[in-house]
Amino acid sequence: MKYGFLALLAALVASSACAQSLPNATPATHGEASSAPGSGVSSMDPQRDIVLAVANPVEPPATHAGSSLLGYAPSGFYGAGQRAISNLAELKRRYGLREVTGWPIKALNLYCVVLEPPPGMARDALLKALAKDERVQLAQPLQDYSVYAQKDADAQSYNDPYVNLQRGFVETDAALAQNVSQGSGVRVAVVDTGADTSHLDLQGRIHDTQNEVDNDEASFNRDSHGTEVAGVIAADADNHQGIVGIAPKAVLSIYKACWYPVGTNSGARCNSFTLAKALAAIIDTDTRIINLSLGGPADPLLDKLLSQLLSQGRIVVAALPPNGALDGFPVNRQGVIVVRESDTSTAPAGVLSAPGNDILTTQPGGGYDFTSGSSMAAAHVSGIVALLLDLAPKLDARSAHDLLLRSSKLSKGMFQVNAASAVTALRDAPKASR
Repeated sequence: MKYGFLALLAALVASSACAQSLPNATPATHGEASSAPGSGVSSMDPQRDIVLAVANPVEPPATHAGSSLLGYAPSGFYGAGQRAISNLAELKRRYGLREVTGWPIKALNLYCVVLEPPPGMARDALLKALAKDERVQLAQPLQDYSVYAQKDADAQSYNDPYVNLQRGFVETDAALAQNVSQGSGVRVAVVDTGADTSHLDLQGRIHDTQNEVDNDEASFNRDSHGTEVAGVIAADADNHQGIVGIAPKAVLSIYKACWYPVGTNSGARCNSFTLAKALAAIIDTDTRIINLSLGGPADPLLDKLLSQLLSQGRIVVAALPPNGALDGFPVNRQGVIVVRESDTSTAPAGVLSAPGNDILTTQPGGGYDFTSGSSMAAAHVSGIVALLLDLAPKLDARSAHDLLLRSSKLSKGMFQVNAASAVTALRDAPKASR
């Protein structure tokens, strides 16, 4: 079946007449297969590449959302239809584009590709030309995103139970809240780096994983940021290990969309391609909570996917960027619960505050350490929302946000979310309001 598909595409390429190129465009290199799912990420350049989408109205045998144009994957794959194949081949020839990788987004009826512009052509000029092409549904820069955490280099590493050192756990009265709810069975999607699936405090808490970056399992388990976020949300309780998560019986799905660039000391990076694949995959699940401890510029494709998720009743929790701006992805979308680190200053309207400084949490290799950032603040709120959904499964994002805001309390001079107050308020509310 695979070879028949390749032969069909080759025939399409061979039989099509060469169209006139844009000024300064060079002929495309033909016969290049799209990368396997998640591959080629390290070769992508946010300063150079673009994301392009064409209509994909035909649904062949099912495939999964992260598969590429030329590679069949196991069952569950949703691939490119004839119209998408033809249009992409023509567009690559017409504009002298080199395909890096491609993937289908079933929920939007689109097929997307990451493309490298031809040498000598300005990206802005190319995007303007593509915007006028009737075959193009979307054309935009490949955006760059980052996670919002900064590890304290001087912090000590711990290997023993330290629940009393969990600043966020103590300040939000999570132990009291867990007398009422522990988030039992509530699904939380963590879109982040990978996470240490073998960590004793995360075993039994991670239900499934999906790698949208590469096929490196060892690297997935070495990733620190996703491990930290996972521990704050759902580290196991009463297991004689380390710490306790805010919702210790919640179920995590880890979507690796961010990675640590080789040879640098910078934080984890993500891009439009990897984030879009992760969000598209979540659309096909029943996960209620999505934790996005990351952010960057506004992005048309990601906004479409986020809108779809919100329209399905998902509760999206996002970290406020360090500069406090609310104009980028994902915090610029109405309906997203935005969280900042607790501070004595007044929070922007509607933004929640949660502990995010010197947070003790899980680390790769079975350890524990302190970390800081609005990433950790968002993780605390995702955990509290899991406690609420355990009590009221039909609770919507607006109601959850308003409940968390009005039940927030002063703690050490800072107004921040309180797990016990939120759970108590929901438990005591009339059933009709849940």
